Amino acid sequence: MVKGIVLISTETGAEEEVLLKLNKFPEVISAYLVYGIYDVVAIIEGESLDDIRSIVFNRIRKIKTVKSTVTMVVVKEVGKT
Repeated sequence: MVKGIVLISTETGAEEEVLLKLNKFPEVISAYLVYGIYDVVAIIEGESLDDIRSIVFNRIRKIKTVKSTVTMVVVKEVGKT
């Protein structure tokens, strides 16, 4: 599995709407409303880098109130014990 962290900027006032739409996508592991440069952060998961690209381009960026995204691909994960 490949994980991605997607930083999302939305139109003003659309943050919660985007958060709720992301929550309906099965590829979204978790999503957070945040303060700062970005409005929403989503953790996504796919079988390959192509899946990650497709989720961002064909799902997340298709939400009309999403202005921009920045995607980071996870290369190593360390779980807490």
